[in-house]
Amino acid sequence: MSDIINILPDSVANQIAAGEVVDRPASAVKELMENALDAGATEIQLIVKDAGRTLIQVIDNGCGMSDCDARLCFERHATSKIHKADDLFAIHTMGFRGEALASIAAVAQVEMKSRQCDRELGTQIIIEGSEVKDQSPCNCPTGTSISVKNLFFNIPARRNFLKKDSIELNHIEEVFKRVALPNHNVAFSFHHNGRLLYDLKAGNFAQRIAGLFGNNHKERLYHIEEQTEPVKIFGYVGKAEYARRVRGEQYLFVNGRFIKHIGLSAAIEKAYSELIPEHTYPAYFVLMEVDPQKLDVNIHPTKTEVRFIDEHIIFAILRAATKKALGQFSLATELEFNPSTEIDFTPAAKGYMPPEPKVTYNPDYNPFSERRTTGGEHNSSLRFSPQPTERVKMAEYEHFFDTTPKEPDVSQLPLAGESAAVPSTTTNTASPINYLSKYIITTLKSGIVIIDQQRAHERILYERLLAERAKGNAPAQQLLFPVNCIFNPADSELLTEIMPDLEQLGFIISALGENTFVVTATPVDVKEDELQSLLEQTICDYKGNMMQKFADRDKSICLSLARQMAAKSGTALKPEEMQQIIADLFCCQAPNISPSGKRTMFIIGEQELNEKLK
Repeated sequence: MSDIINILPDSVANQIAAGEVVDRPASAVKELMENALDAGATEIQLIVKDAGRTLIQVIDNGCGMSDCDARLCFERHATSKIHKADDLFAIHTMGFRGEALASIAAVAQVEMKSRQCDRELGTQIIIEGSEVKDQSPCNCPTGTSISVKNLFFNIPARRNFLKKDSIELNHIEEVFKRVALPNHNVAFSFHHNGRLLYDLKAGNFAQRIAGLFGNNHKERLYHIEEQTEPVKIFGYVGKAEYARRVRGEQYLFVNGRFIKHIGLSAAIEKAYSELIPEHTYPAYFVLMEVDPQKLDVNIHPTKTEVRFIDEHIIFAILRAATKKALGQFSLATELEFNPSTEIDFTPAAKGYMPPEPKVTYNPDYNPFSERRTTGGEHNSSLRFSPQPTERVKMAEYEHFFDTTPKEPDVSQLPLAGESAAVPSTTTNTASPINYLSKYIITTLKSGIVIIDQQRAHERILYERLLAERAKGNAPAQQLLFPVNCIFNPADSELLTEIMPDLEQLGFIISALGENTFVVTATPVDVKEDELQSLLEQTICDYKGNMMQKFADRDKSICLSLARQMAAKSGTALKPEEMQQIIADLFCCQAPNISPSGKRTMFIIGEQELNEKLK
């Protein structure tokens, strides 16, 4: 029998390795930016076209490479960070595997220019599919510029699996944030299709958070800091009232490396127990320093998972530090991102006496006069009629309203997804009860019904928004004063994308530039003081829903708005509000199921009550 085992060619082996390291454009961005940091760069530029499909370029002002190093860096297992096995347990750099550039070059067309500071000329190397096409001297600035063109050009199947540009760009932006956040002493810029998305100057950690997520975060964060032997903790945790339903702004770093660790994330979230509603998650930006010998980062190809020797100790310290920050700063002033110690105060001249305030008025003015008042500087243009207008009798219009409470007949309630006609009603004189400010309890001819007020209101608003979206004539309330909302560059692009959908639901939004939008009208159920957070959560939910392949854009936006506009559990409702929810709920197509698929009501029939009370 002939031999069947063969040694794979280098080109095939590199493509297999690339599948572990580079699975989408964001993976290549991560590797290139981390290499720039390891090169000691203080300025890093990221340039992307078509969400990374056409071009990914990273330019840094680091130490650069020699002619020989420029050629060797594209070989597998070529690295300057590891020399012996013991070095794996004392890693102080971002990259160390030596597979990043080799994997990228195996699935793309790569052009690199690099020059060291002590050399007049640099070197240029062009590689396509692991094959070196050219290497020659070139004139270039100190540092390195790497351009990755036509990613996955030789693997059409992998390229076809990429999602649409908005989703791939979102992944790239997330990688950019994970790299830029802990390296706040490095300047970063990010261009996409010729548009500048981020321009971050070197500064402190708080300023970097503001540059990435917006200046409004200065009102939403508490400072956290703890210095212990096992771990040093520094950063910011979000206020409880700004917790969200999705794990969006949660960033945990160890020795400058972004990590995903279920235990440490739980330590922070447990500190918020009894402070935030169930199934909501706080924001946090936490930097941790741990002895590299007590840390193993070599357990995953993307290096986002780590193991600690003193995991339980670090868990307890992190949780205690978070609880301390929440308690210590809950009554403190807002976080100051740009502190200034300068005081501009000019003392008054010696002997200066400020003038007394003067008030001018018309002594002849009488607001109760039946004739128009004249004379003086403040003339009144009001004219009071000597005969008061007769009050309108409301009894004449009572026949337009039927205030008798109605009871819906739930004997023929539809299942989820089935259509329903408006149910028949019978008189019901019993007022509903708002039990625990969470449940609505009322009586029907078929028994007692217990309704979850938040889920029921979500169902009502969801179907109403979908119907208004389909008609395109949603009612809107004009705001007395326009509201300016500021977002980070990534969210600004998403808001611009979904702005036509929001306008069909009753919003009137205009872009002012510099990631600022003005809102002049909203749907009738939106509170003006919650407008900024409502739009932020809508963008966050839309971003998460669009990650799903078959997500419905219209439904995801309507669902997000319905969740935020619904009456929350813990809100005391008036009897007329409860009656309205009951009436509107039984007019829905699927009244017994919330938009999230949970039950909205529970009916206890007379027979069941009799059995329980035997």
